[in-house]
Amino acid sequence: MTFVERTMRLSAPVIRVLESASPLLDFGIRVWVANIFFRSGFASLQDWESTLDLFKYEYKVPLLAPQAAAVLGTGAELIFPAFLAIGLATRFNAAALFAFNLMAVISYPALNEVGLKDHTYWGILLLVILLHGPGKISVDYFISRKWSGK
Repeated sequence: MTFVERTMRLSAPVIRVLESASPLLDFGIRVWVANIFFRSGFASLQDWESTLDLFKYEYKVPLLAPQAAAVLGTGAELIFPAFLAIGLATRFNAAALFAFNLMAVISYPALNEVGLKDHTYWGILLLVILLHGPGKISVDYFISRKWSGK
């Protein structure tokens, strides 16, 4: 038995364990990112007057009136994460939240270095979801299995 064959044989159980953990990681990433955006949307609802003031005086959302931007932004922070967490229309919701995250960075010039780092991490995780897909612990996966007859 060659070195490569022996290495492959010895590493096979480890690889199987890692592969079986992949759906849990996919689910964990989706829920973690969804929680961040959902909590922000919920906080916006809790103090709507402050949210409107932020959109009037702090955030510089292009092409939208401040009140419209506040309503759309809060709605996006509540709806997209809910679907992302359960894995329904996962790639669409990840793309929408990625665009939303990017718009937040562009429209809030006072974002400090730590805030920019957070948005960068969230953007990277959303790209992982967008490119990798929802994983096996998702509504999308169950729908695709049902429609494919597997």
